[in-house]
Amino acid sequence: MTTATHPITRQNNGAERQWSAERPQTDGAQGAGRGNPDTGSGPLGTRKSSHGEARATLLLTALLLALLAARLLALAVNGTELFFDEAQYWTWSRTLDFGYFSKPPVIAWLIRAASETCGMSPFCLRLPSPLIHTATAFVIYLIARRLYDDRHIAVWSALVFATLPGVSFSSGIISTDVPLLFFWALALYAFVMLLARPGPGPALLLGMAVGLGLLAKYAMIYFVGAAALYLLMAPPAPVTPGLHPRSAPAQRRRALARSLGLAVALALVLVSPNLWWNFENGGVTFAHTAANAKWTGSFFHPDKALEFLAAQFGVFGPILFAALLVIVWRALRAGLDEEDRLLLLFSVPVIALVTVQAFLSRAHANWAAVAYVAATILVTKTMIADGARRWMAGSLALHLVVMAALALGNWAAGRLVLPGGAAPHARVLGWQALAEEVARAWQRGTATGTPYGAVLTDRRDLTAELLYYLRDRAIPILTWRARGARPQDHYELTIPLMPGREATPPAPLLLAHLNDRVGHITRWFRTVEKVGQVAVPAGPGHSRTLHLYRLADMRMQEAPGPSSVDGSPPAGASTVTNAPPRPDGDN
Repeated sequence: MTTATHPITRQNNGAERQWSAERPQTDGAQGAGRGNPDTGSGPLGTRKSSHGEARATLLLTALLLALLAARLLALAVNGTELFFDEAQYWTWSRTLDFGYFSKPPVIAWLIRAASETCGMSPFCLRLPSPLIHTATAFVIYLIARRLYDDRHIAVWSALVFATLPGVSFSSGIISTDVPLLFFWALALYAFVMLLARPGPGPALLLGMAVGLGLLAKYAMIYFVGAAALYLLMAPPAPVTPGLHPRSAPAQRRRALARSLGLAVALALVLVSPNLWWNFENGGVTFAHTAANAKWTGSFFHPDKALEFLAAQFGVFGPILFAALLVIVWRALRAGLDEEDRLLLLFSVPVIALVTVQAFLSRAHANWAAVAYVAATILVTKTMIADGARRWMAGSLALHLVVMAALALGNWAAGRLVLPGGAAPHARVLGWQALAEEVARAWQRGTATGTPYGAVLTDRRDLTAELLYYLRDRAIPILTWRARGARPQDHYELTIPLMPGREATPPAPLLLAHLNDRVGHITRWFRTVEKVGQVAVPAGPGHSRTLHLYRLADMRMQEAPGPSSVDGSPPAGASTVTNAPPRPDGDN
């Protein structure tokens, strides 16, 4: 078999530009999709010229901007209120720091920038999502272009990513996955550049992307593992000198080691303020991340593993995820080219690892989202190589339908009812009206000459929503933290009312609660009066019941007695029709 310089390590000089003409084409997906940098084929044209490159870039830009315009319109008419995670991230953004209870700081910085430049509306706070996803699609174009030297594959990879169902859903909210995916893609691009030509430029870009990615979400650590796995695995036979870092000449291996060392050093420098913040705050973010895995009780949950895998058909798309499984099967049987193998190692191990986590306990559908940066390019290239254009067209059409359905559904939030009576937006409706009820109770106290000192809650979701929707009111809000307990969320860490430690809290207090099981709080007060109960609509057929209490004269010791305020046995089920138990930490 004739050997040639591998596309990862090729340079754009005269001696090495002929690599694809010299390299024999193999059967199937491993050879058919690699474009010729000089002549090539494909509807976009692949002649290696500045004119062709400009045409491809302009076409991609026009298509991505069209998708972005559609998403901005959908965001403008979105009828949902902030989900409590979004509201919580907004409260973080009011006090900029290097860390927060459940996440690193980038999401707060991002929202603060959006609120300072656009405003406080849900549209403004969510605006970074479609913008950043568009930028991520451009980076995916660069990765594919660098790996395969084929504009056709590169443009399609960017478009496929931009229309993924998971990306369409994520474009309508603000979450930590949005910056994480961008920094993951940027790090992968830098890593590919570094393999081609070790040096300070790609190394600094890689270190910056990994460091900022870790400040976006700790799932960026998967990138470090994937890179290490790629570098440590022996190259497949037959080996061409220069094909893989381990088979490269000693001088190149030393240059690569120096560059990787520089990247690691920069990443550590960037993430160090968050590490120090955690040190000063008892490691709360690390403890929360570990607790979120829920490694307690039984470690046998095959149903959860199957549920997670089934969800990936929705996140990545049914056709694309099925194609990825086929590629894995092919790789196990016959191996892959080096470029494909690199992409496989930056995608499948992440999905496998999270599937194991789901088997042991649970996993949310988005926990493997980073895998689909590399998987998008790999699946797109393979489908083009296999001539599966109808499948690609069908997948793209399906994803555009999903995108439109999500936009229309969010526009109709509050009116949309699914078969069986389910209201899909119940969790993101009714919070503003609920906050207004709390404000009215606060005003009644002032009008009767017995003003409240603060509003008291004991749930993260309610606290976050009240802080956001009462942001223009001078109403202090505290959250209850059990005596001697470690903080369970950001608000128990930052705005706690701790019984037995504070003899004179702002009094009286207005306790706002989403059920009537409040004895764990009321036993600490000598004066307890229920001042209101109201059902607040939260979508068709759904409501939250808000219970309001006036609390005064806090005790230093908990009073004995039953757990309900009226002395009766504990109440049964919550009167809230769609509120879950105390919400878990962030996904």
